[in-house]
Amino acid sequence: MCHKIKSFIGILFLFNIFCVGAQKTESSDRDTLSNWKLKSLYSLSGTQSSFVNWNAGGRNNISLIGNVTASADYNKDKWNWSSDATLAFGGIKYLDDADGVDLQKTEDKIDLSSIVGMRISKRFLISINTGFKTQFADGFTYPNDSIAVSKFMAPGYLNLALGTDYIKDANFSVFGSPFAAKTTFVMDDSLSQLGAFGVEKGEQIRHEFGAFIKLKWNAKLMKNINMKSKIELFSNYLNNPENIDVNAELVFVFRVNSLFSATAQWNLVYDDDINIRDRNGNFGPRTQFKSVLGIGISYKLEN
Repeated sequence: MCHKIKSFIGILFLFNIFCVGAQKTESSDRDTLSNWKLKSLYSLSGTQSSFVNWNAGGRNNISLIGNVTASADYNKDKWNWSSDATLAFGGIKYLDDADGVDLQKTEDKIDLSSIVGMRISKRFLISINTGFKTQFADGFTYPNDSIAVSKFMAPGYLNLALGTDYIKDANFSVFGSPFAAKTTFVMDDSLSQLGAFGVEKGEQIRHEFGAFIKLKWNAKLMKNINMKSKIELFSNYLNNPENIDVNAELVFVFRVNSLFSATAQWNLVYDDDINIRDRNGNFGPRTQFKSVLGIGISYKLEN
């Protein structure tokens, strides 16, 4: 797993060398680089709790979450190319000797997307949208930490869609496609044998064809408060098209100064191909929800 993480860090390191170097090029190169907008943000947030004779109870712990986001936007004449990458990983470590889980993953994300479009009017483009999602490490349903319920590329999702992109400005866009393909990968034998994440039992790949919509909305709410939001909708023409897959994200960034910031993030996911067992033992599709609040350090690079 370490070599996968190192590979991503290496890619982002090179990305930022290019980003900083863009500011130091000769004037002959600036005309070309002026068509690019490059940004990346590194952040590390965490909490630490310790208890001594604390009547209300609690367990000594430390929690850390690292997050890297990067974007590259190219705009020239009729062409627009926009790419985004989000990598995040974090966990909580219990520091006492109590029985039970002592290390638990709290965040794990690899989310890459890119869209290339040819302008047909001031705000409309014919575009090809691609996206890829998976995770770094094994996931468990705690307190059971012996049987993994997800792994790297189990699941992995690859989306490809041809459609129309409406771009109002740098902060708002809507992409819609009636011709979209979604591929689900479960590259783990034990999980594929269970038919996890919608694949047929024993199979590792599932193909779907349908309609896809993606909306992005970013806003500066106040001087030091920024909002980022995204929602993706997919309907499979071939199987229960009325059951729409939903992937939504809402993030608020509260910047204290150039180094310190706080974040509040919410994620909502629904996919009727993913069966989840609830606390009562019932097994079936469920709405998934995650909330992450953190304060820590961050560093931003942009040309």
